[in-house]
Amino acid sequence: MDIFSYDPTAVLSLLLTIMRVSIVMFMLPVFSTNNIPVLVKAAVTMVFSLAVWPHLALSGSLMPAHPFDLAIMALGEVFMGLVLGMAVNFLFMGIQSGGELLGFQMGFTMINFADPITGNQTGATAFFLWMVSLLTFLTLDGHLYMIKGFAASFAIVPPGALFIGENLLWEVLELSSQVFVLALQIAAPVMVALFMVEVALGLVARTSPQIHIMEFGFPIKIGVGFFFVGLLLVVMANKIEEFITGIDGLFTNLLRGMSTLFQ
Repeated sequence: MDIFSYDPTAVLSLLLTIMRVSIVMFMLPVFSTNNIPVLVKAAVTMVFSLAVWPHLALSGSLMPAHPFDLAIMALGEVFMGLVLGMAVNFLFMGIQSGGELLGFQMGFTMINFADPITGNQTGATAFFLWMVSLLTFLTLDGHLYMIKGFAASFAIVPPGALFIGENLLWEVLELSSQVFVLALQIAAPVMVALFMVEVALGLVARTSPQIHIMEFGFPIKIGVGFFFVGLLLVVMANKIEEFITGIDGLFTNLLRGMSTLFQ
């Protein structure tokens, strides 16, 4: 008599669900930052897994018996998490790249510091725009749309059914090209304004050589730069809102490109 009603299939199903959530979910932005303690990540993984397991459970029959097959399945989950996380990170990478261009034009290239979240060296302007974009992303419930898109992976890409083909490659290349487009859209208005300031300072230097343009020009460039960066925040909010509303379609296209069911 089994007094605990132990069901091996249900236990394997829960293990598969936890493996996908722990690998994929915490490779996505917001959840993958270094400043979140590991114990907090583990607790959120367990809570989220138990929440989705009754509704989006993966079948326990999909659990491979051989350890090599299990390792291949885990590598497939890691690859899927990297692709989904990279797709969302392209937005923040484009905004940060635009911030680096602005910092160069405003004269902030000598002011770099270690980003406490990523551990990389970044400029003050780039870090500011990145933090504003992240807070805007959270305010507009971007993380909820991201989790909703991730939940679609349970039906579209079963464990062990990962497929890497031409469709996925073109989707990733299309997304990567948007990084440079977004960086130029972010930086171009401010760069044009700063270029006009440079032209005006050049004319002043020609007409009044006694004025120290280097000392006089830096505060003006910084002031004009920050003024247009303030106006740029509205454009950034619109771009982030457009991206959030399209996360469902973005994740669906990427997951279909990785699924053998849609090839």
